[in-house]
Amino acid sequence: MLKETATKAMILAAGEGTRLRPYTLTVPKPMLPVAGRPTLEWIVLGLRHYGIRDIVINLHHQPDPVIKHFGDGSALGVKITFSVEETILGTAGGIKRVEHLFRDPFVVVYGDVLTDMDLGKLVAFHCAGGDPPHVTLSLYTTSNPWECGIVAVDRDHRVRKFVEKPPRDQAFSNLINAGILVLDPPILEQIPSAAFFDIAHDLLPKLLQANVPILAQPMEEGCYLIDIGTPEKYERVQREWPTARARHWGESVA
Repeated sequence: MLKETATKAMILAAGEGTRLRPYTLTVPKPMLPVAGRPTLEWIVLGLRHYGIRDIVINLHHQPDPVIKHFGDGSALGVKITFSVEETILGTAGGIKRVEHLFRDPFVVVYGDVLTDMDLGKLVAFHCAGGDPPHVTLSLYTTSNPWECGIVAVDRDHRVRKFVEKPPRDQAFSNLINAGILVLDPPILEQIPSAAFFDIAHDLLPKLLQANVPILAQPMEEGCYLIDIGTPEKYERVQREWPTARARHWGESVA
């Protein structure tokens, strides 16, 4: 029986950050500073704030500076396990590589997303979602959904349609996948081993086709979310982060 909570998380941080050049020419993407801390450190602190202290991080491009900075995570009050991919495996393939580390529901966070959402509410919603293995997406409302993964949800909070970055004239909703998910470990059986496999392009469509439940919960009103995948958004987050909700996350960290 799965636990009725999540105590582990995986941060997807293996990307090369090509869209963030020139910033990533000399600094690996997870180490780009925001408000005096590496972006990845803010994500770790957010997970810790919601009681998740066992964290797996996958890396590929320039992993050594990241590993040197974080070590085993004890300086931040967490336990960190690194999964260094010689060949990049994609967002889902990277999780599959370390599936043996997950026995209960766990959180997945994209490593270029900063948010002050209430992660505890998302986990509770997922764990109340019933016995069949399922995935829960966190949703965000945007005015330019065609740049993201667009989601259609029914009255029972179940995802009925998902399309990653469709043409602008084919956008059918303003709800998008925010890049924070909760997964039951049996879902990982749907991912092939040692192969490139993407959550948005491969896993979610496969689950929908197989009628595997994908639930979704919109973020609470007023929460902040930004994908810092471009220079413009990286420059913007320097002006906006940390939010009032996130400012105290690192107060107990030297």
